[in-house]
Order: sequence, then structure tokens, then C-alpha cells
Amino acid sequence: MLATVPTAPSLNSIGTGTGGFLHPEKIVSEFGVREGMSVADFGSGAGYFTILLGQMVGESGKVYALDIQETALDNVRVKARAVGLKNVEAIRTNLEVVGSSGLPDSSQDMVLVVNVLFQSDKKAEIIREAKRVLKDAGRLVLIDWKFGTGGFGPPEERRADETAMRNLIAGEGLVFEKPIDAGQFHYGMSFKK
Repeated sequence: MLATVPTAPSLNSIGTGTGGFLHPEKIVSEFGVREGMSVADFGSGAGYFTILLGQMVGESGKVYALDIQETALDNVRVKARAVGLKNVEAIRTNLEVVGSSGLPDSSQDMVLVVNVLFQSDKKAEIIREAKRVLKDAGRLVLIDWKFGTGGFGPPEERRADETAMRNLIAGEGLVFEKPIDAGQFHYGMSFKK
């Protein structure tokens, strides 16, 4: 059974938000999240998606928030406690090193990578780590900045081109599944292992 996006308690009451550039509450409905799933949020930041996913997978599921910044992970921990989630685990890691997440091989139903690849010169390594931890038929969801957003977001030269990312991920052996509507400033794609 697909999980629905929870409406209470209000995440806005604990200060989540992405500056209006992304709307996690709308986007997650396209991910196919179900109760009991195990999900890794690569580059979770302050947990805009992590908390929603934790609510959606329920008590029988698990969400791993992975980030290199301990302050971001502290925010995830605070937000998870504020909404009573006990199924969110924050892990400090460098995702550019294959194996560094500490997650077992083939352990995740889904890996989410939001606004991470534009920051990295080691995009293939991040995708390899995602593939390593995905179960067979597991799903990789990628969301990143589009080009030409009128000056919003990172510099154009740092952005990860949508076609290039699709080709990179396919080159790592994942199969393109469908586009994801990530709004005006971002593109989204879903792949299966």
C-alpha cells in the first residue's frame, strides 16, 4: 500500500522549508513510498524530505539521513524528535567514497539524492554508492537544479545537466523509470536497479 503524505503534525511548525524552491510535500507523492520501506536520503541536509519519508514509511520502516555536515544531521535529529519519529537515523558520511555510508549492500528500497550532484565532482561515485545499497528492483530518485532558473540557485557551471545525469546513471546500470515533476527550478527522475 502506498503511503500518503502526512498532514499532521505540521512540519512548518518546526521550521522546515526549502526557500520556496522545492516543495517536498508535493514531490514525495511521486516516489512510490510505502509503509515498511527502508529509504536512504543521500545528502539529507536539514531533513526536508527525511522527515516526510519517516512519517510515510511508518514505524515498520526506516529512513537514513546521510550527510557530511554534522550540523545538518543535528537539525534532522531535532526535527525527528519534534514530530515523534523513532525510525530516522542520522549518519555522518562522505558519499563520494563508495562504501562510506556504512549501509549494507542491497539494503534499501529507495535512495533519494536531492540537490547533491551539482555540489560534487565525484558524481559517479555517489551513484555507485546508491546502487550498492539499493535492493534489486530498488528505486533511485534524483532531483537537482535545472539550467536557466533566472539566477536562482547555484552558478550555472556547477549544475548537473539532466541529460548527462540520466546517461551517467544509466551507465552505472540503473534503468530510467520516469520523470518526476520537481517544480519550476528542478528536474527529477526515477530509476530502478
